[in-house]
Amino acid sequence: MALVVWFTVGIALWHFTVFLPDRFWQGIVGALLGSTIGAIVVGAIAQAASGKSLGETDIGTALLAVPGVALGLAVVWAVGVRQESQQQA
Repeated sequence: MALVVWFTVGIALWHFTVFLPDRFWQGIVGALLGSTIGAIVVGAIAQAASGKSLGETDIGTALLAVPGVALGLAVVWAVGVRQESQQQA
């Protein structure tokens, strides 16, 4: 159940990328992948570190996905900016 929560939080926060300039690697689809994968990876690491199973969910489970979304989007953004600067050179 926690996997569904992380995935849903990733998609929910991904919607706010429309307010950012489209410099993500592979555009809006890359931002979607970055946000969902980041939320799942960081959420799973935090869930395992706390000793909870994937079936146990609470409000903390949803909140643990938020830093993962930010990290995932930052990575996809950095790759996109780097690729854009290499194409211009």
